[in-house]
Amino acid sequence: MFHLLFHSPRIAPNTGNAIRMVAATGTHLHLVEPLGFDLSEPKLRRAGLDYHDLASVTVHPSLAAAWEALMPARVFAFTAHARTSFTDVAYRPTDVLMFGPEPTGLDDETLADPHISAQLRIPMLAGRRSLNLSNAAAVACYEAWRQHGFTGAV
Repeated sequence: MFHLLFHSPRIAPNTGNAIRMVAATGTHLHLVEPLGFDLSEPKLRRAGLDYHDLASVTVHPSLAAAWEALMPARVFAFTAHARTSFTDVAYRPTDVLMFGPEPTGLDDETLADPHISAQLRIPMLAGRRSLNLSNAAAVACYEAWRQHGFTGAV
């Protein structure tokens, strides 16, 4: 199934929510260090409820290590500054949906990484800065999964 990549996440409950979501969708979560929290942090465990054992989560020491593990996949970097909507992509099960740290998102250097296939945005009303990280990740993952008929869902 799809891959969700959080580059240097900072807020434990957002990652906990994402762990719960990837367990529900069969998505594989990749966390790229440095993390802004300890994975055993109570807020993260509480947000993920009892889904931690059902989720596929891999921690990578660097973005280079993540690329080594994930390539040759298409990587879609989500940013509020992109012109292409996330709904304009025909997703493949091996695709990587990449999100940056809260509250800044992906920086220009990361967005210029040659491993990134395209930059995508989730539409919002004018004057809004961004969506919550775990909400944005869920929106993207569910669109990719929807395009494949919610494979495996009951």
